[in-house]
Amino acid sequence: MPVNKPATRSGGRPRKTVASAAAPAAREVPMREFSRSLPMALLRAREAVMRHFRISLRKHGLTEQQWRILRALGGVDAIEVTELAHSAYLLGPSLSRILRDLEQRGLIERRSVKTDLRRGLVSISPEGLRLIEAVAPSSEAIYAEMTRRYGAERLAALHDMLSVLEASLADMPLPGNRDLPEEDDGASL
Repeated sequence: MPVNKPATRSGGRPRKTVASAAAPAAREVPMREFSRSLPMALLRAREAVMRHFRISLRKHGLTEQQWRILRALGGVDAIEVTELAHSAYLLGPSLSRILRDLEQRGLIERRSVKTDLRRGLVSISPEGLRLIEAVAPSSEAIYAEMTRRYGAERLAALHDMLSVLEASLADMPLPGNRDLPEEDDGASL
């Protein structure tokens, strides 16, 4: 059995630990290694980025999804709910709940389209803009540190590569049932 590096006990003496006999055996599957799959690599990178932003968002009483909505609204006068769902990558039911919460907090304003009362418009309120202004300094400081660590040129290249990847997959046929909605994983920013 393989022996791991000695661990230190509270008394300072090293102890030997043996790999668990109950550890699952490696299996061969007819596909790339799980950790080398593109979706997993993107999720790990997203998590590495978002863990730095979550603390700031929590201090301001925001979830990642709420912040995405406020950021999307911050750049427009008003937007239709369906278009907001698309731009913020949220499913309708999730968006409805989040909009209700943001409206109760006075961070957004909703109204109907005069020509079609079934369609709704959403805009950010002055209070919502003040909240963005309050979060912005810490958000920009996080971006600055990430840029310093990763490199401005590499970060710009990464943005470009991700845009190219997204564009190249946009018209790729979807396997299976094309009527299924895309999943909402709660991704932010």
